[in-house]
Amino acid sequence: MEHNWDLNALFSNENEVNVFLEKLTKKAQNFEKKYNNKIAQVSLEVIAEYEELLEGIGRIMTYAFLRFAQDTRKGDFYAKCEMSCNQVEKHLLFFEIAFCALDSKKQKKILNQAGKYAYYLQKLIEKKQYQLSLEEEKILLQVAPLGADAFARLFDEFFSTLKIPYEGECKSEEEILALLHHSDRSIRKKAQKAFSAKLQESQLLLTYILNMVRKDLQIKSELRNYPNKETFRHLSNHISQKSVDSLIDIVNANMSLVERYYFAKSKILGHKLKDYDRYAPIDTSSKEVSYLEALKAVLECFKGFSPLFYEIAQKAIKQGWIDSHPRNAKRGGAFSHGAVPSAHPYVLLNFTSNHRDIFTIAHEFGHMIHQELSKQQGYLNMDTPLTTAETASVFAEMLLFDSMKKKLAKEELIGVYASKLEDIFSTMFRQVVMTNFERRIHTHDQELKPDDFNAIWLEENQRMFGKSLKLTKRYALWWSYIPHFIHSPFYCYAYAYGQLLVLALFGLYKRSDKKKFIKIYEDFLSKGGSASPRDLISAFGFDIEDPKFWEIGMQEVVKMLKEFEELL
Repeated sequence: MEHNWDLNALFSNENEVNVFLEKLTKKAQNFEKKYNNKIAQVSLEVIAEYEELLEGIGRIMTYAFLRFAQDTRKGDFYAKCEMSCNQVEKHLLFFEIAFCALDSKKQKKILNQAGKYAYYLQKLIEKKQYQLSLEEEKILLQVAPLGADAFARLFDEFFSTLKIPYEGECKSEEEILALLHHSDRSIRKKAQKAFSAKLQESQLLLTYILNMVRKDLQIKSELRNYPNKETFRHLSNHISQKSVDSLIDIVNANMSLVERYYFAKSKILGHKLKDYDRYAPIDTSSKEVSYLEALKAVLECFKGFSPLFYEIAQKAIKQGWIDSHPRNAKRGGAFSHGAVPSAHPYVLLNFTSNHRDIFTIAHEFGHMIHQELSKQQGYLNMDTPLTTAETASVFAEMLLFDSMKKKLAKEELIGVYASKLEDIFSTMFRQVVMTNFERRIHTHDQELKPDDFNAIWLEENQRMFGKSLKLTKRYALWWSYIPHFIHSPFYCYAYAYGQLLVLALFGLYKRSDKKKFIKIYEDFLSKGGSASPRDLISAFGFDIEDPKFWEIGMQEVVKMLKEFEELL
């Protein structure tokens, strides 16, 4: 059983895209003529018209991106759409810049009449100090396809077509990484060697790509006069530098939990661990899981939590929202794309029958449900900042874990706990390791050599594992396949943010009135990005600006680790 996307909710073919694009261009031109230099007269209706135009651009680019994700050999169509949409967007750039240029009295008057768009406009005012002139912004928009975006596309095309020689056959990135979860240590080691050899062979290219992304971020940060190279990410996440620093400090201070776990795992497996043993299964009796079995497990846990969650997941399965299995030239990894309010989310999976794939489905379905619920806010407010975007996905994983552990015997439970702890370590501690890595490489303005990246990568990872696990020299190369460093610099801390937030929320769910919690939670997801993360999360009685808040989630990790140790 496999699923493939039905993209007809967006467009049925390229010709339909072209017709739509032509009409959209004319509408954007008319909008510019009508409202440029008249921004002080903006009304709710004008903002809605602007939103509709942006959604049109989003509709085209979603279709182009999903086509590219299905088959990365179709980069020419994606590039064509990107250039065309940039031309349309050029006619709309004046709107936000002109609004920010108004005096505070006029802005306040518009804000008071803006209704559901008030928070969106308030965010624009906060970014005002980093805006360039209209002509400068147009230039940046025009050259965007030649900067970091171009290198991100090259990165994707390279890894989606990468073939790794292994035991007489060629495997994809997804297939070779799946072998790191194999019960046979010799297979894990061979997979690590094979992938490392390919990364070594490609190191010149991958180093150049990361250096170009670093240079792009440096130039943009200087042009916009950001306080530091992280600022743009915190602005888009609607979160303060103080809150991010508090999060990273608390995670760095608790790295010993990872070391403690891997010492225990070493005793269970009966040998000293190396990097290719990180995901070695403790329960070696585990068999491969079918795609149908994985879907059933996720659907059952959703059904037990919320009928609404179950209904959306069922609809996704039946109506072509999912692309499920690996194919030649298909993009690797997994994601859920929120698309546009007039369509629905699209989920990409690369199911390989690994038990971890069940949690990947839960994770991406969590995103999908969040996106489907939040689209009622409209295009300008549907997208959540990264800090809360990971809430629904990680919470869905916790629901699945909670559902599975109730049905298992002690021996099986040890394996499930181990797997879940490793997921948490990967989602939280490893993501902060990646943020530490990024902070260090972006402090240098000059280009770095492969050995520079390798040394920093090893140092930051060894801090997490301590003496519990030996990182081989080959592992020094493994920074080079991480897509977030290329697509979304300083993205990774959002995973840790989401993980600690979810642990705090899940602990609250388990000890409170469940019906009341679910109602608040569904409302929280439905609000999308229409309010600040701090305001949204305050509905649960938490304050994310309080450094002590992160301790609540961290104590849940300590609790889970103790429960695991008590099973041994």
